Amino acid sequence: MFEFLNVDSWAEFTWVMIGLGGQLAFTARFLVQWIASEKAGRSTVPVAFWYFSIIGGTILLSYAIYRGDPVFILGQSMGVIIYSRNLWLIRRERLG
Repeated sequence: MFEFLNVDSWAEFTWVMIGLGGQLAFTARFLVQWIASEKAGRSTVPVAFWYFSIIGGTILLSYAIYRGDPVFILGQSMGVIIYSRNLWLIRRERLG
């Protein structure tokens, strides 16, 4: 299994599993959006999309920091900021 995942230790294996979990959460957001759009009969972005985005993005950012990949870090950090802002805007609108 280590060879297949290109890891040399249990610590690296654990981080790869964390990264895969983040990627699964990030991918789930598209399924949530697709199902919500099909139910509504139009394109829509449910709040759950943003929650899956921030969960997956934060986990992937943690993984990118562990790996020391500046391109991956930049991409995920910008996304986390945008997802947070969207959730803040939704919260503000709901509070009145």
